[in-house]
Amino acid sequence: QVQLVESGGGSVQAGGSLTLSCVASGSTYCMAWFRQAPGKEREWVAGIYTASSSLYYADSVKGRFTISQDNTKKTMYLQMNSLKPEDTAMYYCAADRSRCGNWLPRNYNYWGQGTQVTVSS
Repeated sequence: QVQLVESGGGSVQAGGSLTLSCVASGSTYCMAWFRQAPGKEREWVAGIYTASSSLYYADSVKGRFTISQDNTKKTMYLQMNSLKPEDTAMYYCAADRSRCGNWLPRNYNYWGQGTQVTVSS
């Protein structure tokens, strides 16, 4: 069992920055950030293979968001710059111990409680 705890959400104006953190209670193979806006499906934002630190981004955030990890702290980060109103959503940390599952939500066994990000224009 892996428990995930996110933090760092908040409200910012367009163009601003926020950094999200996700602390895992155990070892993982893959970690990812997802987000879900009201009335929309949960969508993948960015992911990382924890062993190799290979990084992957959705096109909608590429060049603005940076995913990283600190293995000693079992913590994953999401640095979000140049935020847009359309980035407003609940952001979730997800992890799995055996696969990255094509970055599909249904393939992740462990989820955090979510942290709200609101970007105003």
